[in-house]
Amino acid sequence: MEHDDLTRFESDIEELVSTLKQVFETDKARWFLHEPSDTLYVEIGGLDEYEESEIESIAGPILEELDLDFEEIILMPLA
Repeated sequence: MEHDDLTRFESDIEELVSTLKQVFETDKARWFLHEPSDTLYVEIGGLDEYEESEIESIAGPILEELDLDFEEIILMPLA
């Protein structure tokens, strides 16, 4: 991946994480890409205060609109 592509890719992930922070009303989140499985893990502060169905209804539309191509995106409470 070229530098510009990598910068754009990371910027897109940061934008996703920023949006998730807004909808889950937190200022704490971080992400990790597991390249072998092409899985993006996003840890979100306070996520453990939500029911799984709430998380799906809040994050689902955001993830569906996503222009990033991952095998899987996993949302987790911030450790």
